Amino acid sequence: MRAGPLALSAATAAVVLVTVPVATAPAADRGGSVLVSPATVAAGTDVDLRVSGCDGTTGRVRSAAFVAPGVLAPAADRPALIAEARVNSATAAGEYPVEVACDGGDTTIRGTVRVLAHGSAPAPTPTALVHAGGGGAAARLAAHPAPRAVSDGPGTRHAVIGLVLTAIAAVAVAFRSVRRRRSSR
Repeated sequence: MRAGPLALSAATAAVVLVTVPVATAPAADRGGSVLVSPATVAAGTDVDLRVSGCDGTTGRVRSAAFVAPGVLAPAADRPALIAEARVNSATAAGEYPVEVACDGGDTTIRGTVRVLAHGSAPAPTPTALVHAGGGGAAARLAAHPAPRAVSDGPGTRHAVIGLVLTAIAAVAVAFRSVRRRRSSR
């Protein structure tokens, strides 16, 4: 089954919406990056960190905004490393540097996390793929089904038309084969 242009456009839009809220900071030493998701967060919430560019398979992620350093571990889709960290609930609003120290090398990668003022919440944005596929459309359609035309398949009229067309085709083939036999003599 091939995906049509509409399905491809929807998939592209979903990828854009998923990747928009993620902040990327270039590496200080080499081509690595730190992806903080969500990039803007309220104090006291968790952030996911995805790091690329480390030589080793472990490391630590530190920031003054975090309660404790995040411990990096290999991601399922290597070579990236992933970690989770909690933003301290007493952290004041502002941008805070995030520093990654990679084990197995001298690589240091930097990024930022933006903390919102107390009492404010970030705008809701998707930060992961939706596993349902329809984005909640199934529940809406179940609650308000679209009217359907009642049809049990082709009726008598369609059957008669099909038989007439088949008879015409059979007569045309028979007539053509008779003409060929006469002309080949």
